[in-house]
Amino acid sequence: MSDFVSEGMALRPTAAETAFVWFQRIIAAYCLLFGILYWVRLVGIYPGDLWRFDLMPVHWRVACAMLGVLFPFAAIGLWMLSSWGPVIWFICAATEATMYLGFPDLYGYRPAIGVSHLGVIALYMTFRTVIYVQARRAR
Repeated sequence: MSDFVSEGMALRPTAAETAFVWFQRIIAAYCLLFGILYWVRLVGIYPGDLWRFDLMPVHWRVACAMLGVLFPFAAIGLWMLSSWGPVIWFICAATEATMYLGFPDLYGYRPAIGVSHLGVIALYMTFRTVIYVQARRAR
């Protein structure tokens, strides 16, 4: 037995670790929502100009197909707290930021998407830093 168990102390997650779990699950829910929104475009329910996959320009076909698959995949990884979940989410975030900020003539200019992804990255890094510092102090 470990020293903690023999002394009657149980290992419990810190408040930061618990908040980080909830943060990842909230981001997972948003990823699932974004994935569904891309699938709405892919199956032809979207009421805009790009309302069917066969009528979309090639750049929208590639983006919708890729993000329609990767966002739900990222949601699964984030919900299960897997190490690959944030990696897949980062690929989705970088792709969307590149689409809307790097190629506004093709996809439209939507700076709120880039800002929201940067905010999530900042929160993620803050959580990881706080958890690292707490773990280091505990040692």
